[in-house]
Amino acid sequence: MFNTAVRPLVAAIGLLAAAAPAFAEYPEKPVEFVVPWPPGDLEDVLTRLIADEFQAEYGVPAAVVNKPGGGGGPFPGAVAVANEPADGYTVGSFIIAVPVVGPEIGIPELNPSPFEPLGNFLTYPFVIAANADAPYDDIDGLAAYAKENDVALGHFGAPLIPTQVTMALAAVKGFSFSSDAAFDALDCNTLASGDVDVINTTLQLILPCMNEVKILASIGGERIGLTPDVPTVAELAPALDIALWNGLFVHKNVSAEAREKIIAVAKRVVMSDAAQEIAAQTGALIYWQDADAVTEQIEKDIKTLSKISEILE
Repeated sequence: MFNTAVRPLVAAIGLLAAAAPAFAEYPEKPVEFVVPWPPGDLEDVLTRLIADEFQAEYGVPAAVVNKPGGGGGPFPGAVAVANEPADGYTVGSFIIAVPVVGPEIGIPELNPSPFEPLGNFLTYPFVIAANADAPYDDIDGLAAYAKENDVALGHFGAPLIPTQVTMALAAVKGFSFSSDAAFDALDCNTLASGDVDVINTTLQLILPCMNEVKILASIGGERIGLTPDVPTVAELAPALDIALWNGLFVHKNVSAEAREKIIAVAKRVVMSDAAQEIAAQTGALIYWQDADAVTEQIEKDIKTLSKISEILE
């Protein structure tokens, strides 16, 4: 039997337990995966696969929200994620530039970076391309031509790493572009319109017109499987050895439970046969790189970008 002196204490504990809020397991409401670019490119396609699988796994709505903005800056999609609560219900699908460049270009919401990686899942087949009728076939030919003629460059944004790499490569080769402009989309129509002479873009966006373009170089540490004869920028200028990856990021204070559930789904999706088939068809690298390795990658890329900045000074 209970000691009568203990009964009031037990009763009080019971009342407190009844009054305490019940914390539901994550997720209990819709989850948004924010892609800071227009629909259609590889990071968008793969993030949609992840969102679909997340919805099927946990029974809550999960969708991709595209938030492009004016040629790549000032990263409105990343700023939107930064302004959301740190609860795991808004996940950023970010390119390398968000954690590497974002904190350095005066965006208050991104400096210091409010994000931590969950993992990387994609390295873009990023290329420097021109029209098929361009009077040059490679970067050296472009350099020789640009020393005597105006050549306009189209890019996703001046602060972005592919643009910085392309301009640094030009500097190493002894020329500069006569003009440049930012676009939200860089595809077959961009070159066909004559608005620019050279673009840096993902191979995915120009696959429909590969017979109408010339790939002059690829940006990354290894050649693209679909263009095995095209050299990388790193081969042409070793100091510019940097790849264009994409990963999932959340606020630093997001719970371990939420992180683990997002990671489990994302890892399963990117290692699936469907995702690997996309890799084979597009020349992309699709994989899973864990959070610690991503943190190390960011530190390495910041050092490489510093070298690129020195070249461009």
